[in-house]
Order: sequence, then structure tokens, then C-alpha cells
Amino acid sequence: MPVIAAEQQVILRAPIHVAVGVIRGPDNTVLVALRATESHQGGLWEFPGGKLESGESVNQALQRELEEELGITVLAQSRLCQIAHDYGDKSVLLDVWSVDRFSGQPHGQQGQPLRWIPIEQLQTEDFPIANRAIIRRLQLPDMIAVTGDGEDAEAFFSRFEQVLAQGIGMVQLRAPALSENDFRKRALRCSELCQVYNARLLLNAEPELVAEVDAAGFHASSHRLMALKQRPVDQSSYFSASCHNLAQLLHAEKLGADFVLISPVLATGSHPGAVPLGWKQFKELTAAVAVPCYALGGVSPLDVAVSKANGGAGIAAISAFW
Repeated sequence: MPVIAAEQQVILRAPIHVAVGVIRGPDNTVLVALRATESHQGGLWEFPGGKLESGESVNQALQRELEEELGITVLAQSRLCQIAHDYGDKSVLLDVWSVDRFSGQPHGQQGQPLRWIPIEQLQTEDFPIANRAIIRRLQLPDMIAVTGDGEDAEAFFSRFEQVLAQGIGMVQLRAPALSENDFRKRALRCSELCQVYNARLLLNAEPELVAEVDAAGFHASSHRLMALKQRPVDQSSYFSASCHNLAQLLHAEKLGADFVLISPVLATGSHPGAVPLGWKQFKELTAAVAVPCYALGGVSPLDVAVSKANGGAGIAAISAFW
């Protein structure tokens, strides 16, 4: 099971195990409920669910809670993620499932207000901290662009803006040839451009730089990933990693990565000596973890559907965009 943790710390008290349903509606919406003011984290919106009773499985708890709270019967669900969080006064372990089909008309059987909200309009500050990782997961794009290097600043920024103008919503800044100072300058300008185009910027650099340049998150190379002992950024930022085998995938999952890039899936000119995994092995790797996996290496936007058919979340690419 994946653990997306807000803080890498030992939770001394036994966490409350909670089954959570992300209930899918029309037009890419999800159902949320308002917590009672007097309850823990009261006055915030949440994804419906409740704690497991003694001897209950997660699926049984999910079925029971959604029937009791909303008056619906779950017909089809799939595992989304697991989230551990310590609020200080209590600890929770959220078992999160996507409810893809249900019968009945949802209504607040306990008087709680309900809303159908488009996924892209979900605001993390309106939800308890432990729910925010769910929102980040739901709002992941189909495609991630990775920048090339070897260009002067003027040519780079021209190309970077062209990528953003195509509607690419997430870009990883990768520039290993730059000095630390030059990378910082480039990251600051990229952050400004991403704000203009409403895109999210990931930095393949030191994690401390994420907050400094107001980037959306940190990306770890496979080598850096295996050296990490804990999640390098807090839950307010994305944490992604490059993986080439199952051991790296499992380590990324253990650290609470929000998503990973698996490569090389197909033959690529940038790494001519690398043996491609192929879609069959990509599918086997995605099935081994519940972390969202993007196919990288020799892929293009035309491969988004292929990636999803093999268990992926989409594609990430350098050459296709750069």
C-alpha cells in the first residue's frame, strides 16, 4: 500500500483507520461533504467516509459508511491511495478508493451539506490537511513535459513558453549542466512563466529550492531517490521520482511519492544504449504499486491512451515537447 505522508515522523499513537470514497460524478466532478463545525477539522469540506469497525474490511466499511452517510450503494470501486497523517491530537490512516459507479441519489442523511465540484476547481485550503494529497492526486495531468538542456537562456525560455502555450499543465525543469546559481535564476523565470500560464513547475534540483522559487514540487533522479531516507518535501508540494525497476518503485512508494516516471518504456535517441522496458513490463511495474506511474522514453502525446490502458497515469516526455 502506498503511504503519502505529510511529515515523515513516527506516529506513536495508533492511527484511526478510515475508509474514504472519492465519488465520481458527471463532467469530471467529485462529491464532497461539509464537516460539522463541532467535529474535528470542522467547517472544512471532505471526501465522504468513516472509520473501520472491529473486524471490518476496508471495502465493507466503505460500503457501510457511504450507505449510512449518503444513501448510496457502491457498485464499482478501485484503490486510489493510502494517506497517513498525524494532526498532533489524533492520527489517521486514510484508505482512499475511487467510487466509479453507484446506485441511489446521494443526499446528506446526517444533515451535512453536499457539493459536486469539478476536480480542477478543488482548493486544498478548503479541506483537512490529510485530504490534500487526494486532491493533488486527482489533479495530476495526462502529460508532463521535461525540459531539454544545452541551450542558452534566451532560446530556452522561448521554447519553454512555447510548451506552456500548448496547454501543458506540468513541466519538470531539468538542467544538469547548469551551475547551482544559474539553475536558480532559470527556475525563478520558469516559475513566473508557469504562473502566467497556470501550469505547475517541478524542480530536478535541491528540494530546498522548491520553496525559494515558489515551484509546485521536487523531482528526484533514480540515484537521488535511492539515497533518500524520508520524503524530501512536505505535503504541500509534489514529490516525484524517476524509476527504472521495481526496487526503485517500491522505495518511491515507501517515501510517499505523489507520482513516478518509469523509463525507458520505448527506445529513445537520448539513451541509445538503454534497453527499453516495453509496454508489457511497464504494465507489470504499474500493477506492483499504487503510485501513479507515467511512461517516459520514446513516447508522445499519442501514447497517453496506451499508457492508461497499461495501468499508467499518462506520459512524460522530453523530445515530444522540446
